[in-house]
Amino acid sequence: MRSSQFALLIAAAAPGSFGYVLNSRPLTSTGVRSAVQAAPARVAVSPLARIDDERPPSSEPGAIGAPYPGDPGLVSEKDGCGVGFLANLHGERTHEITQRALRALGCMEHRGACGGDKVSGDGAGIMTAVPWELLTDHLDGKPVEHAGVGMIFLPQEEEDIEVSKRIMVESAAKHGLELIGWRKVPTDMDSLGLMARAAMPDIEQAFFYHPELTGDALEEKLYFARRSAQADAHQWAVKHPSSSVENFYICSLSSRSIVYKGMVQSSVLPLFYKDLVNEEYLTNWAIYHRRFSTNTVPKWPLAQPMRLLGHNGEINTVIGNINWQRALDVQRNRRAPLCSITRSDSSNLDGVFEWLVRSNHSCAHSLSALVPEAYKGQPDYDSRPEIADMYEYYAGLQEPWDGPALIVFSDGKQVGAGLDRNGLRPARYLLTKSGMVAMMSETGVVDVPDSEIVAKGRLGPGHMIIADLEKGEFLDNDHIKEKLALAAPYGEWMGKHAKTVSKMAFSADEAAADAEGIPQQLTVFGWSSEDLDMQIADMANLAKETLFSMGDDTPLAILSEKPRPLYDYFKQRFAQVTNPAIDPLREGIVMGLGMPIGTRRDLSLAPSEELAKQLRIESPILNKAELEALQTSAKTVTLSTLYPIAWGPDGLEKALNELRAKAAAAVDDGAELLVLSDECEGGLNADTTYIPPLLATGAVHHFLIEQGKRLKASIIVSTAQAWSTHHVACLVGYGASAVHPYLAFQAVRYWYELPRVSSMRKNGKLAQISVEEALANYRAALEAGLLKILSKMGISLLASYHGAQIFEAIGIGEKMLNTAFIGTPSRVGGLSLAELAEEVCEWHALAFSADEVRTKLENYGFVKFYSNKEHHHNSPPLTKLLHKALEERSYDQFKLFQASIEQSPTTTLRDMLEPVADRPPVPLERVEPVEEIMKRFCTGGMSLGALSREAHETLAIGVNRFGGKSNSGEGGEDSVRWLKLSDVDENGHSPTLPHLKGLKNGDIATSKIKQVASGRFGVTPEYLRSAEQIEIKIAQGAKPGEGGQLPGVKIDQYIASIRYSKPGVTLISPPPHHDIYSIEDLAQLIHDLKSANRSSRVSTKLVSEVGVGVVAAGVAKAKSDHIVISGGDGGTGAAAWTGIKHAGLPWELGLAETHQTLVLNRLRSRVVLQADGQLKSGKDVVIAALLGAEEYGFATA
Repeated sequence: MRSSQFALLIAAAAPGSFGYVLNSRPLTSTGVRSAVQAAPARVAVSPLARIDDERPPSSEPGAIGAPYPGDPGLVSEKDGCGVGFLANLHGERTHEITQRALRALGCMEHRGACGGDKVSGDGAGIMTAVPWELLTDHLDGKPVEHAGVGMIFLPQEEEDIEVSKRIMVESAAKHGLELIGWRKVPTDMDSLGLMARAAMPDIEQAFFYHPELTGDALEEKLYFARRSAQADAHQWAVKHPSSSVENFYICSLSSRSIVYKGMVQSSVLPLFYKDLVNEEYLTNWAIYHRRFSTNTVPKWPLAQPMRLLGHNGEINTVIGNINWQRALDVQRNRRAPLCSITRSDSSNLDGVFEWLVRSNHSCAHSLSALVPEAYKGQPDYDSRPEIADMYEYYAGLQEPWDGPALIVFSDGKQVGAGLDRNGLRPARYLLTKSGMVAMMSETGVVDVPDSEIVAKGRLGPGHMIIADLEKGEFLDNDHIKEKLALAAPYGEWMGKHAKTVSKMAFSADEAAADAEGIPQQLTVFGWSSEDLDMQIADMANLAKETLFSMGDDTPLAILSEKPRPLYDYFKQRFAQVTNPAIDPLREGIVMGLGMPIGTRRDLSLAPSEELAKQLRIESPILNKAELEALQTSAKTVTLSTLYPIAWGPDGLEKALNELRAKAAAAVDDGAELLVLSDECEGGLNADTTYIPPLLATGAVHHFLIEQGKRLKASIIVSTAQAWSTHHVACLVGYGASAVHPYLAFQAVRYWYELPRVSSMRKNGKLAQISVEEALANYRAALEAGLLKILSKMGISLLASYHGAQIFEAIGIGEKMLNTAFIGTPSRVGGLSLAELAEEVCEWHALAFSADEVRTKLENYGFVKFYSNKEHHHNSPPLTKLLHKALEERSYDQFKLFQASIEQSPTTTLRDMLEPVADRPPVPLERVEPVEEIMKRFCTGGMSLGALSREAHETLAIGVNRFGGKSNSGEGGEDSVRWLKLSDVDENGHSPTLPHLKGLKNGDIATSKIKQVASGRFGVTPEYLRSAEQIEIKIAQGAKPGEGGQLPGVKIDQYIASIRYSKPGVTLISPPPHHDIYSIEDLAQLIHDLKSANRSSRVSTKLVSEVGVGVVAAGVAKAKSDHIVISGGDGGTGAAAWTGIKHAGLPWELGLAETHQTLVLNRLRSRVVLQADGQLKSGKDVVIAALLGAEEYGFATA
């Protein structure tokens, strides 16, 4: 472990019987003590004296670590919804539209959920035209066309109400708006649940008048008045932290539309807001929205619709979208940013969408730019290239807001709906003879006789429909897109000004280098022999990443005694439950690696010919020719990331500051491309070291954002320290538009020309390819790996992934985090800049320690176990000790096994914790008997095929004997295993299971836990009925975000018969999205499984990552009885090396977060929690119990 000492904050679990101690200071009531001291960090831990679902909830789930637990969209709130709209094309304002919208909303109740009190809704709302017929009396005689009304949530305290009102009136006056008066909105508090009532704001309407403006001009004034008021309220709250003015929120302020919403169930909305049932409430259109939140702490502003839209889904790239918008805000000197990490993804999208609409863009235009459809390779556009030209134009101006999204919208002139490029959200519409248009996420919520319907359909991927209220027209997708495309000569502009640097052929010469010096250069940049012999070899030979299995049993990078590349401190995030992963093979048509590069321009200024001056690349992996082509296409400045090693460990910070200053100066001088390079003539020497490229990239990226210069130039990284897909993903995720891995290309050629490799090609053991083909294969493998990483998070385009920072840091110190990785969740502190420099120096010393040139690479043992190399906690010596203890049935031998674990190097977070008691020991007879404890033990979900039939059945019988539960894994189960054996002879043999030994009458080979995965292999009614517990596999520790896979060579006749497939055919479960792609659909699946087996409990398997707590809260509200939190280091499944090594987090973090979030949301008593992943000892079980687990899964051990 490094010299750095870092904080680990873990949630409470036990009812006051232990104290959690860090730095010898109790923080909260947990039974764990840290084995190291804590570094200074922002600490926010909620002490829990007991698990009590009836106590008042906290306003937020407790932050569970430091220095930064993650933005609220990750750790506080995720949601799913039901949405729809109604519109009358003839412009008839009736109360019937309101009534029908409310009835439709009521039919969406199953798409929502309730809070911990089981009454307060997660949110429901309706947006309509302003019902002036109802409100005219409050205008004091002012003409309606010059008036606007605001629906406002005010604080609860009287003093803060007056402050908020004053702020609203003063902000409006600055924009020429005169206050007419205030109206208390009629409500019925008795209809609310206790939680919603406790959080309920004071709800009032404010009426404003402008003597001259009407229509769009008045809407613009109202828009800026609202934004100004919210900004003023925020500034007041900052200056007066004890006030509640921060709770001042304007739901809507418009002359055309109004929003009624709250933390209520669908059917309660019209009961709570009395206006909605008033027959004078007339409108010609309505948008309705029902919310399912994973968090149950009531927050009235989070209910939807927002100001212009209602959103069903999740924006996976929101951090990147916020970063890029933040750069534009700074550049424009905006006082109040359009986006913020403190707001939900829906609110952020609404803010940017509204800005574009108020900038004189239509709703359709704005949505098409922000959430574009997949236009490349679409046969529908072969005959209409102008539509593809339009999308191509906007692709160079705006990164897509990517993720599953059904969006309904209205600016008061048009009402419409659009789907994202994947089209996974259901959206159906109909048009009636009377001119009514209805769109809904559920068929049948609007009751219309078939005889009245003149047209109906569903939205396809990327499609849109609009009801034009001013012209009385219904516009389908083709009409909308054609009209948008013909608004400007996009194709002509792009043909004149745009340039694409296409992929160019590799030349062997570009990878040429002094072969004798290659090992030395590889060593100094952190390469190992395993990187060359496994990753480079497989990618260059097969164009595929190295496959691996059995999880990752090496220490976390921060705990390793070996130096690790900075990339290893970052874990890829992945989709589970609230948003779907996608399939890069089956859904490749919607995915892409193209990237705009150079100056980014303001989307609000489009369409303009000037904005067609665009430069883009087809692949983020650049060879030398492509890099040179870019350098001749835009003003380029190359910035060296090298610095003298004589500067010492503190020199890294100095070099980083100089690099950032040079980057800003280069941008000021007109540079459009910044190349951050660690390349030098003849390679790195003994006197020079380097800034790790990931640190350099993130630091320059965030510095330029803060300086308001980020959009003026793109970052390209030319580096020796990037060779895997994870490395490239990190660089792109933290701001690089492209990567030139020059040393990796040289390594490919070096490997290709090794005598043993040449011999293997001659012998036919490797493909007969040229060095140029090997280089092309390597790039193809990197590209395929990038698509896999994107797909795990449900992201389609690399342009959306760019700058999105979809990682969690583990072991990064606060200063480094705030320098280069701002906004990245990091719950475990650690590495400082000086310590990172020391790690680089370890490689430097290794490379240049001898007088002669280094001829071979170091093997650190990061992948396979080697004596005296990196520690593996599933090492052969440890396994032998366990085997010997079992074979000899010797407790003494087992104690040797336990001692070996205890004496091993620190590998996991739990190794740093030790239980401490705050009271004397209790007599052993008062402790739960071992027979009862063992009933809480389960096997991991290992499928038949991954394990042999003999092993699978033996595990099940053994666990059943002591009352535990084995897990079938996915793939079905032989019905012969469901009956108790009664034919066992005196030798322990049974004709029923003739391949097993040591059987007893009464044994049963069934797996009490039956797993259901996305592939549904072997899932039958009988299979489900045989279960005591049905487990829905959302994610697996070995490869979260990916589906299961069983190679064809393992599919024999027996396994094929159980899985209802054919022998020899590989079985792949897709990523779990085809039928489990939202929290609402998971709730439906849970209901269906309980209907299939009413006596079984239903479990949901999740993998530890930041935000898993709020996901688990949603799962609990979806009525799952049991939740598994699996660690990211376990699993028997095969997957790409980078997926196993760099995705998923320790279960300690996920379990603690989940337990704490469930307690704070009063959901803990609803579910049983299980910890799973590399458990080996009694101490592991105790730690898991103290962190909240009631059951424990064992697999590898």
